[in-house]
Amino acid sequence: MAGTLRDLVTRREPKLGHAVFEFATPGIGHVLAATGAEFMFLDMEHSGFSFETVKSVVRYAQAAGLPTFVRVPGRDYQLMARAADIGAEGIMVPMVSSAEEAAECARHIRYTPRGHRGVGLALAHDDYRDGPVLSKLAALNNRMVFIPLIETAAGVENVDEIAAVEGVDVLWMGHFDLTCSMGIPGQFDHPHFNAAVDRVVAAAKRNGKGMGRLVTSVEEGVREGSRGFDWLCYGGDVWLLQGALRQGIDGIRAGLGGAL
Repeated sequence: MAGTLRDLVTRREPKLGHAVFEFATPGIGHVLAATGAEFMFLDMEHSGFSFETVKSVVRYAQAAGLPTFVRVPGRDYQLMARAADIGAEGIMVPMVSSAEEAAECARHIRYTPRGHRGVGLALAHDDYRDGPVLSKLAALNNRMVFIPLIETAAGVENVDEIAAVEGVDVLWMGHFDLTCSMGIPGQFDHPHFNAAVDRVVAAAKRNGKGMGRLVTSVEEGVREGSRGFDWLCYGGDVWLLQGALRQGIDGIRAGLGGAL
């Protein structure tokens, strides 16, 4: 088992995981764990998953010993705090563009004295267990991982200040949205985009923070891991299934074509 998300944060060697956008099946945690995946990226921004669904999937992952963070669809307090209360070990927040925004998000998901999250104990996020209040608040604060998405031109401009914020644990590159924000949609080989990536990676290293991104091929994963990304999310469930199925169907059709 991989341990907790916090355990992974303390490691600087590569961590490999997978993104779930569609398959909220009871077996998903065990399916991913059986591949050697070390974490699950569970999406709410683009998937349409409800909190009820996310609560179930987080428990499926927990049963498999697979650390999970949830990408919420925005920076509202209620989105972050609720995802934390239903058991997410980490919260990823989109479109973080300044240190002020990062600091506010970090406070939303932590209790006093490190934040202002509303207190509800002996619920899903602490396995429904009783215990001394102060020690529980401290333990839950330490457990929670905050991952801001750097995916705007302003976020790149302010990335050193964002990385220095107390409570930021991992910077995550939102590569597609970043190219759109920079006015070069989908141009991942553009020199301006690559300069921005290098700037974000350097800021993470200077501040002792992890650096993550989605990769869509083995070659890209190796390249970006060598570049400095230590959190590598290999694909999403929908696209990997489609790709493997398409390859198989096309191959069978091609093989049978000469026999018909």
